[in-house]
Amino acid sequence: MMWMKEIFLGFVGLASGAAISAGVFSFIISIGVVPRIIGKSRTAADIIVYEDAVLLGGTFGNLFSMFSWQLHLGIWLVVVFGLSAGIFTGCLAVALAEILNTFPIMFKRFGIKEGLSWLLFFMALGKSFGALYFYANHMQIP
Repeated sequence: MMWMKEIFLGFVGLASGAAISAGVFSFIISIGVVPRIIGKSRTAADIIVYEDAVLLGGTFGNLFSMFSWQLHLGIWLVVVFGLSAGIFTGCLAVALAEILNTFPIMFKRFGIKEGLSWLLFFMALGKSFGALYFYANHMQIP
C-alpha cells in the first residue's frame, strides 16, 4: 500500500514539474527573447539548433538541479557558462521590461529626454558589476 502512495507522489511531482517547465518555456518564447537573438545575430537558418539548445538546456539544467550532479570542467568553462547565462538573463530582463514598456514610461515620468542610451548603458554596467561582486563573494569554487 505504501508503494501506491510513492507512485502517486512521483506522478504528481512529475506532472507539476512538467507544467512549471512548460510555463517557463512558453514565457521565454512569448516575450520574444529567442526570436530577437536569432534576428539580431542573423542566424535564422539555424533555428533547429536554437530550439534544441533551449530544450536540452532546460532538460539538463533540471536534471543537474534535481539530482545534484556535478561537473568538474575547470574555471574557464565556469566563466564561459556564467557569462552566457548572464547575457541570456539580461536579455530576458530587458525583453520583459520592453514588453511592459517600463523604460519609456520611467523616462517620461522622470522627464529624461537626453542621454537615454548612456543611462541604459550604466544601468547594465551596474547590474554586471553587482552580479560579479555577488558571485566573487558568494560562490565556492573547489
